[in-house]
Amino acid sequence: MACARRIIVVGGGPAGLTFAARLKRAQPRTAVTVLEREAPGAVDRTGIVLSQRALDSLQSAETAIHDAVLPHTVAWSTLEILPPGGAAVSVAGHPYVSLGRQALTSALEESAVSAGVVIERGRPVTSLEELNADLIVGADGAASVVRGLVESAVGVHRSVGGNRFTWLSTTHRAATFAFLFRRTNHGIWCAHVYPHGPDASTVIVECTDACWRAAGLERATPAASAAFLDGVFGSDLGGHGLTAAGGWRQFETVTCARWSAGPVVLIGDAAHTTHFSVGSGTRLALDDAIALADAVASHDRLDGALHAYEAARRPAVESLQRAARGSADWFEHVDRYAHLDADRFAFSLLTRSLRMTHADVKAGDPAFVDRVDRLVASEAAIQAESQAAARPAARGQSHTGAVPVAVTPPMFTPFRLRDLVVLNRIAVSPMCQYMAEDGVPNDWHLVHLGSRAIGGAGLVIAEMTDVSAHGRITPGCTGLYADAHVGAWKRIVDFIHSQSPANVGIQLGHAGRKGSTVRPWEGASDAPVVNGGWPVIAPSALPYRSDRSPTPRAMTRTDMSATVADFVAATERAEAAGFDLLEVHMAHGYLLASYISPLTNLRDDEYGLALENRMRFPLEVFDACRHAWPAHKPMSVRISAVDWVEGGTTADDAVAIAQMLRAHGCDIVDCSSGFTVPGFPPFARQFQTPFSDRLRHEAGIATMAVGGIASYADANTIIAAGRADLVLLGQEHLFNPYWTHHAAAAQGYALPWPKPYALLNNYRSRSGR
Repeated sequence: MACARRIIVVGGGPAGLTFAARLKRAQPRTAVTVLEREAPGAVDRTGIVLSQRALDSLQSAETAIHDAVLPHTVAWSTLEILPPGGAAVSVAGHPYVSLGRQALTSALEESAVSAGVVIERGRPVTSLEELNADLIVGADGAASVVRGLVESAVGVHRSVGGNRFTWLSTTHRAATFAFLFRRTNHGIWCAHVYPHGPDASTVIVECTDACWRAAGLERATPAASAAFLDGVFGSDLGGHGLTAAGGWRQFETVTCARWSAGPVVLIGDAAHTTHFSVGSGTRLALDDAIALADAVASHDRLDGALHAYEAARRPAVESLQRAARGSADWFEHVDRYAHLDADRFAFSLLTRSLRMTHADVKAGDPAFVDRVDRLVASEAAIQAESQAAARPAARGQSHTGAVPVAVTPPMFTPFRLRDLVVLNRIAVSPMCQYMAEDGVPNDWHLVHLGSRAIGGAGLVIAEMTDVSAHGRITPGCTGLYADAHVGAWKRIVDFIHSQSPANVGIQLGHAGRKGSTVRPWEGASDAPVVNGGWPVIAPSALPYRSDRSPTPRAMTRTDMSATVADFVAATERAEAAGFDLLEVHMAHGYLLASYISPLTNLRDDEYGLALENRMRFPLEVFDACRHAWPAHKPMSVRISAVDWVEGGTTADDAVAIAQMLRAHGCDIVDCSSGFTVPGFPPFARQFQTPFSDRLRHEAGIATMAVGGIASYADANTIIAAGRADLVLLGQEHLFNPYWTHHAAAAQGYALPWPKPYALLNNYRSRSGR
C-alpha cells in the first residue's frame, strides 16, 4: 500500500524531475506534480559535471534517464592545471563528463512527462498548506523556499565561504577541464573551465574578497565583470569572450539537522549544499532523488520511508560536504601554495579535499606522480645532505638488497631537524600507557616503544612524561622527576638505538587541572583518585569536570617558577637518558595548554587576556627547556590548534602560536586539537591535517600531522602535497607495530628489517611467498 497518494515536488531541476519520474514509474496510480518557479522558455547556458562513476551509477539505477542524457555529454579524462606564474601541467586519469543544464533538464522533463508526471511552470509557492499533498518534496535548490518554510523544524545551519565567485559561459570549446590561475596586481584569480557542448564551455571564476574589492568589482554590473574577466583569461579562452550567467556571490554551505518535517522532505541542494569545486552537487541530487523514490515506493508508512531515505543518504552526503569544505578552503587560500613548483602545486590541488590520495593520482597518471615523488626525494636529499644517515645499518639492521622501486615513496624520504636526520617520515605518536609505577617505565614500555621502532618508524615519541609527581594524569603515568627514572628510560632508548635506525623522542608535560585521576580502565572517565590523590594546579581555579573533578589552585608566581624548574630538571634527565628529540606538551587542556586557551585561562594579570599574555608562561617554560636541551638537538611542541568550542582558540590563533614558538627556537609543531574542555573533536579521516597544512605554509615552521591518518596512501599524500613534514600515527601503530614495514612491502620499497627478521624475509622472497 502506498504511503503517499498525492505528491507535490517543488523544483523542476535534476533532483525533483528524477524523483518524480522514478516514483511515478514505480507507482503509476500516485499523482505526482512538479512545480517549477521558472517560467517556460527560461534558458541556462551553463553546464554541470558528473564523474564517469556517477554516470555509470545513473545507468544502473535509471537506465532511461542515462540513455536520454548520454547523447548530450562531453567526456574527458585529463585535467589541465595552469599555476599562477608557472607552466601548465596535464594530469591524466580523471574521467568526467559534462552537459548543458538546459539539455539535462529537457531530458529529465521528457522522462518525467512520459511517465505521467504533471509539470507546472511559473507557479510560486508561498505556503505549504496551499499544496494539499500527502508528501511535499523540497527540490528547489540552494535558495529553497520549502526549506525556508520548515527551517526551524529541520534545524538549518549556514556558513558562508570567504571567496567571491561568478558563473559565466563562453562559445569557446575547452578541450578538457582546466583550472586556470592568473595573478594580477589585485591578487590571484582562478577559473574553473569545462566544455559542456559542441561550442560552449562553462567558466566559474573565484577570488578572495580582497581581490574582488581591489579590482572594483563590487560596483560592477555582471556584463562589466565579464568584460574585466575576459581581460584576465581571454588568452586562455581563444578570444571568444565571456557572457555573465549571474552576479558575484559567496558560497553558502547549508546543512540540516533533519531532512524532513511531517509531510515535507528535502533533497539535493535544498537539504545540503557542496562547494562547486568538487563538482558533486548534481550527483548528490540524483542519488537523493533515487533513494527517496525507492524509500517511498517500498514503505507503507511515510515516516518510515523518510527515515530510511535519510539514513541511507546522510553518511555519504556528510562525507562529501567535509571534502567540499576542504576543497573550498584550498581555493580560498591558494596564495599559500602559489610558491610551489608547478607539479607540486598541481598535486596539492588534486588532493585538496583529502579524498583523493597519492595512490589514486598515481593510478591515473604514474608519470606525473613519479615527477612529484622525484621532486620530494630531491628536496629531502638537499635538506638532509649535510648529515650522513642518522645511524648506520649496523645498528641491528640488515639491508635486504637494492630498492626495487624506481622512485622513493614520499613517506620514505629523510627529514632533518637541526643535526637529527629522521630516515623516514613516519613517527609513532606519543600515547599514554598508564603502566608505570611511581613514574618508572618498565618492560611494558620497552616492548611498546621497542617493537614500534623495530617496526620501521623513523621516529618513536614516548608518551607524555610528567615533570613532577603532582603533574601526573594518573598514578600510572611515566615521569622524569627523579634521578631513578633516568636509568629506566635509558634502557629503552639504548635498545631502540642499538636495534633499529629509529630516533626516539620524549614528550614532557604537566597534567594541570586534568591530573590526579584514576587509570582509564579503573573507573569513569576522568574520575579522581580516591585514595592517594594529590592537589592540582592551573592558571585559574576552574575544575575540568564540574561534577567530579577537583578544583585546582590558581597558580602563583612561586608555582610558576617551581614548574619551570621541574621542566628544566626533566629536560636535563631526558638528555642523560639519550633521547634525540624533546617535545613540550602544550595541548589537550593540560597545564601549559590551559594557559593558552581563553576557555581555561581567566586571569587578568600579565598571564591572561590577550593571546600574547596567555602564551607568556608556556613560552617561559619552552625557553628554559630550550636552554637546557643541547643546541644541536631539535625540540617540538604539541599544540591544540583549535578548541572546537565557541570562545576557544581558533585556527588563526594557532598560526600566531606557531609563529611565536618558531621565534623562540621551536623546530617543529605537532598539530593536534581539542580536549581542552570535556568532549571530543569531530573525528574524521585526516581531520587535523588541514591545521598542519596551514601552519606549515603560513607560520613558516615544520609540522607533524596527526589524527585520522590510517593508510600509507594518506601518508604519501600528506608529504607529497607539503601538508606536513612528519606523519604521526597512534591507533594504527597500536593495531600493527610493523605498520611501516608493511607499508614498505606494499609499495615494493625495501625497508631494512632487523637481522633476525631479515632472514625470514629473505626466505619468503626466495620462496615466492
